[in-house]
Amino acid sequence: MDKAKRLNNIFGKDGKTIIVALDGFGFSSNTDGVDFSVKSVKELLKYGLNCALVTYGQAQLFSEELIDVPTVLRVDGSVNVFDDTVPETAQFFDVTDALKLGASGVVCMTFPGAPGGREEFSHKMLSKLAKQGEEWNVPVIAETLPCSYPVLDKYPNSNNPDYIKTAARLGAEYGADVIKTRFTGNVKIDRKIVENTIRPAVALGGPKTDNKTYFEYVHNLMEAGVKGIATGRNITQDSNPIGKVAALSAIVHDGKSVEEALQIYSETRS
Repeated sequence: MDKAKRLNNIFGKDGKTIIVALDGFGFSSNTDGVDFSVKSVKELLKYGLNCALVTYGQAQLFSEELIDVPTVLRVDGSVNVFDDTVPETAQFFDVTDALKLGASGVVCMTFPGAPGGREEFSHKMLSKLAKQGEEWNVPVIAETLPCSYPVLDKYPNSNNPDYIKTAARLGAEYGADVIKTRFTGNVKIDRKIVENTIRPAVALGGPKTDNKTYFEYVHNLMEAGVKGIATGRNITQDSNPIGKVAALSAIVHDGKSVEEALQIYSETRS
């Protein structure tokens, strides 16, 4: 299979995507709802979900539940799962593991501007994966996060749009096919990030807030030219995950308004 066909498994025919991030066990102890979502993710495909981001263990343990679900394999993880700041990461898997598991792509994090050699390590990991991806026709997604995994006070530029757009472009320069990164929800600012990225840009998660605020955020991302979202807890910890995916699909894939998305959420029940 060529790389374009695998990208078509990750993105819809419109070139946009909704990815549910189920890889929380590799980074955090806050994993409520993840196992339930893995078991029911196939049902979410009917409502507009395009792909699931999974760990190696999930791909093995839930192979039957995921058999018809396009997946992307997380190849890196935290070296201290009890520290939610993700102080350091390491690479545990690669493109060949993704192929063995039937995944359509791989994803890793990079930390431009991070101290202690983390930037160098993460960019070397990405470049190695990119070379493998070219050899095996497997898309590589770079999750480019300036300075640190979360937005932290000790790294004030971790949420700086100028740093974000530079980090995103670095991911493309080191060979990533898709960039997953932070966005602000401000159309004018986010459009500059998208333009600098060159590659298709997918938004990381987004705020865990009420539906109206979150749908407004996603709607603004689409206006800015973002190609989709990759979110975990906004789906996995929602009391109505099917309704959430259906509402997000209305915005991402169908260009619907926030008000229409809210109505779809209330009318579509798990």
